[in-house]
Amino acid sequence: MKLYNGRPENESGRLEKELLSYDFLDSLGVEYQRADHEPAMTMEICEEIDKTLNAVICKNLFLCNRQQTNFYLLMIPGDKKFKTKDISAQINSSRLSFAGEEHLEELLKLTPGSVSILGLMNDKDGKVRLLIDEDVLSSEFFGCHPCINTSSLKISTKDLTEKIIPALKHEPTIVKL
Repeated sequence: MKLYNGRPENESGRLEKELLSYDFLDSLGVEYQRADHEPAMTMEICEEIDKTLNAVICKNLFLCNRQQTNFYLLMIPGDKKFKTKDISAQINSSRLSFAGEEHLEELLKLTPGSVSILGLMNDKDGKVRLLIDEDVLSSEFFGCHPCINTSSLKISTKDLTEKIIPALKHEPTIVKL
């Protein structure tokens, strides 16, 4: 697996949502590196991506409350365990669970396995609340998908907090898991 600077030179065969991710980052002046790979569906593939990017690879979890009226995008380090009870009290929401594919598609225009903070650019109405584990912010770089799980990006955490999040207009809630 090879690390490339910026967007792909040849964009044929790339999905629009991936290209929109690059457009978004480029418009903000965010520098990023990219690794292309087979769909990241197994831990073995994810471990190889981790080695290539040398960044905190985020698990991005799309959650909702029991009534499916409140939605959350949680960014946590990939090696960290997640228990809903550990976060429920911090965000004043009980009975958290994984949101369904239909909500993921409707609100973020994403499919399972490709959940990313970059999907928030599609949440124009601000229906999804951004939650970030404090450990994500303590690393120099973080990794995420460009809205598709066949590429991964390495981005500075400084650009995440100073450029990406303000442009997404989703004020994050910092949580401790």
